[in-house]
Amino acid sequence: MTCFAHRWLLTLCFTCLAGGQATAAELSLIIVSAERSAAYQETASALLEELRRGDVSISANETQQMLVSEWVASDAIRPRLFVALGTQACSALVKRKHPAPLLCTLLPRLSFERILRDNARQLSPQLSALYLNHSFTRQLDLLQLALPKARRVGVLWGPESMLREREEGLAAMVRARGLQLISAQVAQNEPVFKGLKPVLEDADVLLALPDAHIYNSGNIQNILLTSFRARVPMLAFSPAYVRAGALFSLYSTPTQIGQQTGVIARGVLQGQPLGLPEYPNDFIVSVNENVAHSLGLSLDANDLSLRLKSLIRPEKTP
Repeated sequence: MTCFAHRWLLTLCFTCLAGGQATAAELSLIIVSAERSAAYQETASALLEELRRGDVSISANETQQMLVSEWVASDAIRPRLFVALGTQACSALVKRKHPAPLLCTLLPRLSFERILRDNARQLSPQLSALYLNHSFTRQLDLLQLALPKARRVGVLWGPESMLREREEGLAAMVRARGLQLISAQVAQNEPVFKGLKPVLEDADVLLALPDAHIYNSGNIQNILLTSFRARVPMLAFSPAYVRAGALFSLYSTPTQIGQQTGVIARGVLQGQPLGLPEYPNDFIVSVNENVAHSLGLSLDANDLSLRLKSLIRPEKTP
């Protein structure tokens, strides 16, 4: 699990979702995670509740929730579907190929793509993901709804987020909206401030990307303080960053992720192949009203959320 995701994952012991021990032949679904976390439990519960609401009849004996270490010790189990919660669980299951389809979720797109590269794997009807973060399209939609006068969008690219195709793709999307991309790359051993300073000098808003080299517990306070002093608001990917001083954020809760995962899982258990990776369909917009007031802005989180939802459509990735 990357650093940014840990900000909103609270520790809590798992409850056992299986009503009893099932044999390998009986299991329909195994949910695997690396740690005992409230967010993982919330996601798994929402997933199973979504299945119960649909046409898929799965008893408690047909599901099992396991830690990565437990799965490794009993990897002879062959369910009809694996769901991996978080980066570490996804990486562990991708490394050890198995015949059952694998759906990874609660991880950002960057992390999933890195796992595929590191293991020489490709997307297939047996391997896909539901991302934690949201698409550039949705983020830019929100930026323009909230800050219609902003014309220059600042971005910091780190070692995990920087790919030439990704930068060129975002630049093209920004230009198509009549905006300008102001970006800087921060290499592995460089201080973040080296790239942050020139971006803040020219940008009207800072779009934060889930790159743990840049946005982590060691850097975030300094980034937020520096951007606040420069009067450049940040669109973040975590509500924790809004509480810390970002102007606003776009994120999905574990329950929202779990519900969408349940919809995908239902299709697989009904005989459909896994489709292309998806971004979350449902989300929340949060606003730091004190920061907004200090910048002379009036933003209503609920209104922004409703307006943004009126624009959305289910998004899959190529």
